[in-house]
Amino acid sequence: MFIRKITYNILNFVKNETVLSIAAILAVISAFLVKPDARYIEYVDFRTLALLFCLMAVMAGLRKTEVFSRLAEGMLSRVHGIKGVMFILVMLCFFTSMLITNDVALITFVPFTFTVLNMLGESNKRRLIIPIVVMQTIAANLGSMLTPIGNPQNLYLQGVSGMGAADFIMLMLPYALISFLILSAWILIRRGNGAEQVSFAVIRRAALDRKRIAVYTAAFIICLLTVARVLDYRITLIAVIALVAAADYTIFADVDYTLLLTFIAFFIFIGNMGRIPAFESFLQSVISGRECVTGVLSSQLISNVPAALLLSGFTDNYEPLIVGVNLGGLGTLIASMASLISFKLVGREDKRLRGKYMIYFTVSNVLFLAALMAVYFILENF
Repeated sequence: MFIRKITYNILNFVKNETVLSIAAILAVISAFLVKPDARYIEYVDFRTLALLFCLMAVMAGLRKTEVFSRLAEGMLSRVHGIKGVMFILVMLCFFTSMLITNDVALITFVPFTFTVLNMLGESNKRRLIIPIVVMQTIAANLGSMLTPIGNPQNLYLQGVSGMGAADFIMLMLPYALISFLILSAWILIRRGNGAEQVSFAVIRRAALDRKRIAVYTAAFIICLLTVARVLDYRITLIAVIALVAAADYTIFADVDYTLLLTFIAFFIFIGNMGRIPAFESFLQSVISGRECVTGVLSSQLISNVPAALLLSGFTDNYEPLIVGVNLGGLGTLIASMASLISFKLVGREDKRLRGKYMIYFTVSNVLFLAALMAVYFILENF
């Protein structure tokens, strides 16, 4: 009975934390090939880990204040048509993901979308829930690619590449602009959703906790200064921990520590593989000159964060790799782990929607990916 319970718990953990489990297994296997020594500590990018921790804590705090939901409610109170509602719900994910990350944007605004659709009536909810949530997911993945803090792989790649924040934004700006135009066009060309007039009242009346918002905002600004290489990450880590603890120490329980452990496991695996000449030469030959395409294809199989961590260890041509793993967030459901958030939330709302959602999601993602890859090849040959 005891063994059965342990086995169940292990299998359940692997199911819930698949990427971490795979990363840990790879790290352990690589440790048999390269004996643990003092160089292991050199594998770990502590700057990235510290910034990830700080940003996750700050965003968890801001989300708890409900400032993002209040922003959405205020914007919706000013629109009167369903197309306007769709535009607000999708573009909130697109623009906020640039600063609060793609997963936080989806965790915040997808449940909020269910509330809004319930207010529009059952028929409208059935008709709009899948298209809107799919486009919110795409919008979050595409908006987040513009900035170094939009998602974990960008934070890491901006650090190891040595790129300035402005250079990073300029690299991804054409893709973000095209993404915005495509998303806007999708909303405009949808038939049968513009005639009905709707109105919303502000749902929540309680006053915002302005003091906590100010503290979290100050912590966020400190994080941005570190991304811009103005502040040392160790100073930022101490400052953010102090500020968040002073505002609400329970926020630390909301940090995704499994993501940090996943990064550490991949750092160990990549570091060890880089010390095996045959493997290093093989992977370099595969990636060289194909960084973008390799990033896109790898993301479809192992998600774009692990793909970025793995491939960055075997190339110094970072710009096409950055484009590749960001565009690679489109495609399969696992191409971006943030996409799984929306899928789970929709399934929790109505299990019967999961099949239709997968079809709509896959077709839409493939079309967006094809369009943006065309933009990449045009820019490369320009």
